[in-house]
Amino acid sequence: MKTKAYPKYKPSGVEWLRDVPEHWEVKKLKHVSDTSTGFAFSSDDYTDDGIPLIRIGDIRPDGNIDIENAKKLPIEYLRIYREAIIKKGDILMAMTGATIGKAGQYQFDEPGLLNQRVCKFVPLFIADKYLWFILKSEPYLEHIILTGFGGAQPNISDVQLLDFVTALPPLAEQQAIAAFLDRETGRIDELIAMKKSLLSLLAEQRTALISRAVTKGLNPSVKLKPSCVEWLGDVPEHWKVTKLKYVSDTSTGFAFSSDDYTDEGIPLIRIGDICPDGNIDIESAKKLPVEYLRIYRESIIKKGDFLMAMTGATIGKAGQYQFDEPGLLNQRVCKFVPLLIADKYLWFILKSEPYLEHIILTGFGGAQPNISDVQLLDFVTALPPLSEQRAIADFIDYETTKIDKLSAKVQTAIEQLKEYRTALISAAVTGKIDVREVIDELS
Repeated sequence: MKTKAYPKYKPSGVEWLRDVPEHWEVKKLKHVSDTSTGFAFSSDDYTDDGIPLIRIGDIRPDGNIDIENAKKLPIEYLRIYREAIIKKGDILMAMTGATIGKAGQYQFDEPGLLNQRVCKFVPLFIADKYLWFILKSEPYLEHIILTGFGGAQPNISDVQLLDFVTALPPLAEQQAIAAFLDRETGRIDELIAMKKSLLSLLAEQRTALISRAVTKGLNPSVKLKPSCVEWLGDVPEHWKVTKLKYVSDTSTGFAFSSDDYTDEGIPLIRIGDICPDGNIDIESAKKLPVEYLRIYRESIIKKGDFLMAMTGATIGKAGQYQFDEPGLLNQRVCKFVPLLIADKYLWFILKSEPYLEHIILTGFGGAQPNISDVQLLDFVTALPPLSEQRAIADFIDYETTKIDKLSAKVQTAIEQLKEYRTALISAAVTGKIDVREVIDELS
């Protein structure tokens, strides 16, 4: 796609906006649109059926609204809270929290109600879809970041949301630019979706490779025997079927108090410090006094230790501590201690699909699942001789590294497409590119 600049520009009088097309107007959003905000509904008002209540969490990052998981309110609330009603096509935005500025469009025939700290934009003298792309542009997101107030919990007011300076073409041109961006961002989104599907396939391939290697080995022609374990099926004849508790041990962390935290010291590894990719984040970890290494010896972790989350939404998430300086283990995080099993082979058992299924089936609790260290070690596995364990672990290492490198390239491509999408929107709604001829060619 080839684009060019407009033939004539004029100074906008706004430093970040710079020059704008000569026939465009420079205005604040408050002169062409309005806002309305939601109501602080009580959880006591929630019903099993009724009108969807749209909260910040119901606005998805991709701009869609999730009404499947939305709380419900009585139908008669539509009459009582008329100012909080939202209809199909309405543009909504989060006004507080970590996702401040997240925008979504309500695409449902049934009306909804707006919760507090969610804003609805009302286009007045601006094309609806053009306003949508302004709100999704990089300059507008920067405006929110710079204007929002508050520290750990940033907030922005409806007045501040409308205090944004923008450049506006005539209405017909707004509609044409919005149609162009609709088409182009749609194409980009399709590419991103394809690459995300590829990432999912690579992740499945990785998991299947690990699970197959630690249950069947590397030799497809090896003689098999019944394992007498339903899910495990037949295993190589010379392998031993045993539970993890007979070849490894565990130790758990301590319930350190936030009063103990220091600016510098020993990293305290909590569940949130275990990254989904198996790394440990010590940059963001809380710190404890160095002398705690002497007091809490059973909670010490060293380089190479395998850690696992024992509670919460990420139960079973495993990571390896890869740092020379020791750390300390927080409560509900478990450390595995290999005894009669190769370290790396144990790691791949913990990352295998059967082990994750064991955690899901064994863990107890409802919204906050938990598992004990005893249950973690109650997993039945098939073990080859130590030398074969190491060979299998080396093979998995080599093959998963190839998959991980390919996944990293795909992820990079996704990020580049997202950056291009944002840049294209920003360039079009600030008049840096003239897409009128492109629109004519596409028509």
